[in-house]
Amino acid sequence: MADLDRYRVTLATGGAVVMQGAWSNRETGQRKFRPWIGSYGSIPDARITLAEQAADESWSDLEAWPDSPA
Repeated sequence: MADLDRYRVTLATGGAVVMQGAWSNRETGQRKFRPWIGSYGSIPDARITLAEQAADESWSDLEAWPDSPA
């Protein structure tokens, strides 16, 4: 598996993905995650996640805002 786009930040609202960004470096994903909360957290029902793709191509959340889904 190539590590390109292994870490993904997703903004979703109402269960629909509004936008995503993906990076090969975890630190870059973490640096993007918090500013997205400040920029997009006021959108109704916003959910922002930082996820990592495993070797089996499944995704697991590393961080999420808010802490629990609406």
